[in-house]
Amino acid sequence: MASSTDSNVKGENSQVSYKKYINTKTDRVLQNKKHANDIFDVIEYLQSEKDKEVIFATNACSKVFCQLFYRGDLYVGDLPEEEDLVNGDRSAEEKYRIFMRHRYSNCVELLLENIGHKAFQVKETSLCALMKFVAAEGKHPLQNLDEHYNFPRELLQTLVEHLLSEKEDMSLLISRFQEFLEMDDVRYYVMSSVRDNIYRVMGRNKKAVIPVYQNNVFTLLSTINVPSEASKMKHFLVRQDYKLEQWKVAKLKEHKRAFEQMWLVFLKFKLPSNMYKKILVILHESIMPQMSDPTLLIDFLSAAYDIGGAISLLSLNGLFILIHKHNLDYPDFYKKLYSLLDPSIFHVKYRARFFHLVNIFLSSTHLPAYLVAAFVKRFARLSLTAPPTSLLILLPFICNLIRRHPSCRVLIHRPSTAEEPCDDPYVMEEEDPAQCHALESSLWEIKTLQKHYHPDVAKAAMKINEPLTEQEDDISELLELSTFELMERELKAVRKTIPLEFDTAIELLKSSREVLGVHFSLE
Repeated sequence: MASSTDSNVKGENSQVSYKKYINTKTDRVLQNKKHANDIFDVIEYLQSEKDKEVIFATNACSKVFCQLFYRGDLYVGDLPEEEDLVNGDRSAEEKYRIFMRHRYSNCVELLLENIGHKAFQVKETSLCALMKFVAAEGKHPLQNLDEHYNFPRELLQTLVEHLLSEKEDMSLLISRFQEFLEMDDVRYYVMSSVRDNIYRVMGRNKKAVIPVYQNNVFTLLSTINVPSEASKMKHFLVRQDYKLEQWKVAKLKEHKRAFEQMWLVFLKFKLPSNMYKKILVILHESIMPQMSDPTLLIDFLSAAYDIGGAISLLSLNGLFILIHKHNLDYPDFYKKLYSLLDPSIFHVKYRARFFHLVNIFLSSTHLPAYLVAAFVKRFARLSLTAPPTSLLILLPFICNLIRRHPSCRVLIHRPSTAEEPCDDPYVMEEEDPAQCHALESSLWEIKTLQKHYHPDVAKAAMKINEPLTEQEDDISELLELSTFELMERELKAVRKTIPLEFDTAIELLKSSREVLGVHFSLE
């Protein structure tokens, strides 16, 4: 189809703004099928070098094709090649629908390309236009489906593939996409698309790490939340009227299964080290509760523990939940936790979270005395080289452990160590808490800290000399204490005025009590 009268409209009206030009072309396409070729001029602007022109043309294309969907002016079924229109025996009406269906495909391809545009506004406008097309295709399917469920999964899957770029950080656009994930059907098909995309991309080389891609996947995954109750699943982009009760998308069980499969596939492959921390921080609150069977995470958590450092600590949080809430048998849990206690715990980014978690892990009063004593003694030994900010957490924490487990009070009141020094039977290097002989030792380290240079630390260490009350100390406010805050607190503290001399010096050599005044008097 060739344009007859309007091929040089743009040239004759060179002073006319692009907005008026695009609007004119758009109106002509919608008002008369004879002007179908004008759609070429509108689509051409999707490749403009000027962002404003691309955005305006995107909105125009969205308007045109949504109208064509509504009118039924797009060909339905397997799309014939455009070359077949010349020699075919099709009617003019059918040729028009095939022609516009091809133009729609061209438009979708260019919008998908613009998902990777350098300007965020172009990305965002393209994303919104494509989601309008998803809704339009759902209401007016372009294929003769055997099933009565007509969600345009292919278009949404292609969109997800462009969001999960391997070269460009798409986190900002993914956060914009989160609005559409509130629709239950969109969320379900996005989860399926992400799962398949991970298999395809990461399956090329299972040992490879693709940081940009995996960061995009994590950003998208972390924005997906499955409803807590089936009654809340009422928001659909494409409403299905045929046997709704049999539709998988309307079932909470299927959503949880899709959520679980998506995460398990992502965690199956090797991840960047910083990605482990991001995942483990949200695992117990945002991932586990939405899974059908959280115990399937055991392999990931075990592998994460073997990495070491803060990642090992964070992985133990997930293991602890599986042990207590899902009856997982993991006999080496406390042994592994004990092996993590080294001087580095006072200097890691997750120090506050570490003490919070250890406090939870050791909260049970049914733990054996030798195990708690081992943790108490290990912390006491580490306190000798810990900074003041950590000591102000550690000392009340040790006291709390002894309060919970009175059988460990022997570490404080051991007569044999009260009068004379002796060899400490505790073996710091022993990794098994059952073999470190902690119950045979004493807390001489706390006694040493009573002479610490920092007055607050010395004061906290002195509490071990007094009978411990049943009420535990609240350490929650101390967990985030920094060195700067500690100094600020010292500077703002109100102190009593202490006299430095008995006679107020009026002049340098006039005081009879001063050395200079006695030996170098000018009188």
